[in-house]
Amino acid sequence: MGRRRAVSWQHRARYAFDRTLARSTGALLGWLAACCLAIVVPVSTLLVWTDPRAPRSLTERLVAVWRTSAETLRLGGVTGAPLRMLLSVFLGLIALLCVSTLVGVITTGLGDRLEELRRGRSRVLEKGHAVVLGWSDQVFTVVGEMVISQVGRVRGAVAVLADRDSAVMASDLNAALGVTRGVRVVCRTGAPIDPAALALLTPAAAHCVLVLPGDDDADDAEVVRVLLALRALLGAGAGPPVVAAVRDERFLTAARLAAGPRGFVLDVESTAARLLVQAARHPGLVRALRDLLDLTGAEFHVVHAPDALGLTFAEISSRYEEACAVGYLAADGRALLTPASGARCGPGDRLIVVARDDRPPVAKREGTAVDPTVMADRPDRQRSFSKTLLLGWNRRAPLVMESLSRTAQPGSHLHVVSGADDGPVTAGAVGPTDDERVAVTYHVGEPTRPDTLRALDLFGYDSVIALAPDAGPHRARPDDQLLLTLLNLRAVEEETGRALPVVAELTDHRSLALAPLGPEGDAVVRGELTSLVMTRIAQNTGMAAVFEELFAARGGALALRPASHYVLPGRVASFATVVASALTRGECVIGYRAHDARTPRREADVRLAPGKAERRVWSSSDEILVVTPPDADARCPGAASDERPARPARPDMLPEARQGREDRPARGPAPE
Repeated sequence: MGRRRAVSWQHRARYAFDRTLARSTGALLGWLAACCLAIVVPVSTLLVWTDPRAPRSLTERLVAVWRTSAETLRLGGVTGAPLRMLLSVFLGLIALLCVSTLVGVITTGLGDRLEELRRGRSRVLEKGHAVVLGWSDQVFTVVGEMVISQVGRVRGAVAVLADRDSAVMASDLNAALGVTRGVRVVCRTGAPIDPAALALLTPAAAHCVLVLPGDDDADDAEVVRVLLALRALLGAGAGPPVVAAVRDERFLTAARLAAGPRGFVLDVESTAARLLVQAARHPGLVRALRDLLDLTGAEFHVVHAPDALGLTFAEISSRYEEACAVGYLAADGRALLTPASGARCGPGDRLIVVARDDRPPVAKREGTAVDPTVMADRPDRQRSFSKTLLLGWNRRAPLVMESLSRTAQPGSHLHVVSGADDGPVTAGAVGPTDDERVAVTYHVGEPTRPDTLRALDLFGYDSVIALAPDAGPHRARPDDQLLLTLLNLRAVEEETGRALPVVAELTDHRSLALAPLGPEGDAVVRGELTSLVMTRIAQNTGMAAVFEELFAARGGALALRPASHYVLPGRVASFATVVASALTRGECVIGYRAHDARTPRREADVRLAPGKAERRVWSSSDEILVVTPPDADARCPGAASDERPARPARPDMLPEARQGREDRPARGPAPE
């Protein structure tokens, strides 16, 4: 054994001190008194001995030292017999104990009050504010959009209620949103399923109420309970519009019944799947969707336009300089998109437009001049099948497959590659979807492995959809596997010098900045676009029918077309000419994107609702953003992805679908 090292006296003293403190509170008080005396008495002695007016005798100086020390320690300064001095010390200690107890009581009471205030239990006394119930990854998008909607209001406010610490919620929102431009973001702690907690936000006086879905399917039952709690607090059919969302369609009917006639409930998974398919069909469409759905810049609006009464849709499209008309919202609440050119605006109809604000557009007496000589001829009718590669598997994969099958041409092919534990069937299985329009091939393989991807003919597919696996006990961050897949795809692009049309579905918005996307790649954050749909409906309930028609009934009515389909390349033409050319094929133009070879398509800006008089030289690489009619494939070549099969749409997105679409009138003039 080696020699034991000698222990220094400092370590021994520290150890003895620690053992003494650990004994009891009395020992701690004793050490505190000893330390105080060790400091106060020497300093008091120094003060007395350095005082020129101090007594000369030693006894009097010691008495002066005692008085100075006693006054410092608040023990009294009585002198004389030892008994009197002890009684003075005793009374001083009693006084010190009483004062300390009083300070402790006051401090505890103030601390409890401040903690109660910090938890956010005071009632929100606002009017016309936005109420957000629940907490999930969608809260940052929803609250951010609600803040924008409250800008300009007197005492604009957004109130958030969740079963979390209000200080933590406020800190997270402030970090994510930054400056809120005068709009107060108020956080309150409480269970949204409790009517008493809901009353803290004064929802009856709110402009709108949004109920966020949880991160798991199991939270959908709580969404139903929150809607029932609102019903119990406000009454059936009373209060502001309520917009909610669920992840599992099994809860959709119950949620709509609980929401009542003023409620709107979205199916998050189905809506996300449709938007994902649209993004895969049209590379670069994600940016346009975000711009159309958020509350900045131009977006969809439902407006009253008295001067449009009796005008045909063609006349309306040309006379509104700063707005792009896309259809009518009938008096009975039904949306009619891309109506016939001769369809007239009838009494009670409202215009559906893409514009920068929701004010009624100002019509010109005569529309902007159109130059028919630069219009392109209508392309020949052509239909082609598509090939799609689906990498990965999660609970939304079947919905993606269904949406693909509804919008694909007969003879199309879908190849699914997923792990053995994630995929639906064994490798090599081939079969059609429910409507026998798309043949599906399954292959067992890990998309995160380079050899799996290199064994595929990646450039033989029209689009590649990459999905993150569902979260689980062994997958704290599902996006990690998806990021690995995107890295491997990016490596293939760099090796071959070719771009892959990849669209990835991420679960965490923080992963968006990390995604290694190529020039033709794009990424969608799960729930982000659905959150934007919720906020738009909350601002204008008439938008519910519009979005149901755009994203549910047709399976996707937005498309990016080459500008050469509408105007001759290399020629100068006004935007009004592009609008008029598209209108001859039943399409409504709402914007365009100029091509820039140095900018990836996903980052290129889409100009929404530019002025009709704007003139520019259009190139064949420019793209036009249009709202398409149901028979778009008969009008545009190579657009097999836009076909709308004649089959009933699933009523799982918006409440208008509850009314049934079988009695909807054929496209034509709006009722007068």
